[in-house]
Amino acid sequence: MLLHEFRPGRLIVGLTALTLAAVFAGDLAGAWTTPWFGVVPVLCAGLGTAGFAGWMTYEIRRRRSARSRSTDSTDAPASSSGSQAIR
Repeated sequence: MLLHEFRPGRLIVGLTALTLAAVFAGDLAGAWTTPWFGVVPVLCAGLGTAGFAGWMTYEIRRRRSARSRSTDSTDAPASSSGSQAIR
């Protein structure tokens, strides 16, 4: 059993942060030169991809839970009198 549910959006944000840290660590070590504005496209692409992955995960889980609720027959049956009004 898993300790927590898998969140791909958070994974992508973490990988983006690690990528940016590695880029600036290489710049600090003198292996290459990174312009300060080079962060913007990587950060925007990473956050946009993470947002999309989080949204898709939410939609998949919402549909999956709605599907399981629609097949659940443990509740009382609907009224057969034709009126669905609560009395």
